[in-house]
Amino acid sequence: TGTNAGKSAGATAKMKKDESFLGKLGGTLVRKKKSKEVSDLHEEGKNAINAPLLPSGTDIHPEDTLLEENAERIMLDPTSRDNPKFKDLLKVLIDWINNELEEERIIVKDLEEDCYDGQVLQKLFEKLSGRKLNVAEVTQSEIGQKQKLQTVLEAVNDVLRPHGWTVEWSVDSIHSKNLVAIVYLLVALAMHFQAPIRLPEHVSVQVVVVKVKSPINIPTSVGWILACGKRDAFDTLLDHAPDKLNVVKTSLITFVNKHLNKLNLEVTELESQFADGVYLILLMGLLEDYFVPLYNFFLTPESFEQKVHNVAFAFELMQEGGLKKPKARPEDVVNLNLKSTLRVLYNLFTNYKTSA
Repeated sequence: TGTNAGKSAGATAKMKKDESFLGKLGGTLVRKKKSKEVSDLHEEGKNAINAPLLPSGTDIHPEDTLLEENAERIMLDPTSRDNPKFKDLLKVLIDWINNELEEERIIVKDLEEDCYDGQVLQKLFEKLSGRKLNVAEVTQSEIGQKQKLQTVLEAVNDVLRPHGWTVEWSVDSIHSKNLVAIVYLLVALAMHFQAPIRLPEHVSVQVVVVKVKSPINIPTSVGWILACGKRDAFDTLLDHAPDKLNVVKTSLITFVNKHLNKLNLEVTELESQFADGVYLILLMGLLEDYFVPLYNFFLTPESFEQKVHNVAFAFELMQEGGLKKPKARPEDVVNLNLKSTLRVLYNLFTNYKTSA
């Protein structure tokens, strides 16, 4: 009986809060930004998060650096893009592909942008090998593209491996537009099938090995360890590049307001406005396109426990949406811990940045 009474009292309290909650929903819409401005802010914010971790002059996106523990990624050092021999190699490969696929009316201009989805690689391999691969002709989804790449690369590897070629590429590296892997693959195909082209000799480029290794830092010969133990990009950002913090905040605020505007909500302070969990819950509903029943959370939480309940519930919604369990604790978000709030919002940003 006491439990039912408590529930009834809680429900009554929530009902009484409806009016003030509707006031929360009646905020002023922020002014609309042009799509390009929003996109620019996203990119600026993403780069700012990882800028303190990278050597000067190295422009690498955070998707390439915020890796899982023990993960590794090899990328072309941006300074090598200006290497004359490497630029010449790219031009030779592009001209060769366009010549081979002339009858297909396929024109390649950029190896990263034109080869990542598997379409060009499929047509090129079929032309060179005389084999027809059983794959869908056009695939727009990421899953479909990776399935096509898997089929194409398996066929390529079956041809090259018996002749001593070391496989320096994978589905993920090609699909992530890793130019090093794409060039490795194309050079191997050109040499194996004796393409009537002259490849530049002694082409040398610098690559960056990005690793996350725990629990100690182990420098690599061509790269660096990005994170160690529990420290991550946000620790470094706050410790060594506080000037970048406002850029990151602005980028994340733009992202969340793009969606919360649909409810006439506006966020101006990340730490305080997400601390009670209400905006996090509403944001998840908007991102996943469902209505969250009001009885599942406290609309206008007053106690610390109610706020923790809301944030924990938002975390559950994130996991149900396919996201990994946030590293932050609900209590840290409620206590206005900036790093914890940034981590949670950045996780949403990376997973839903293309959502309408």
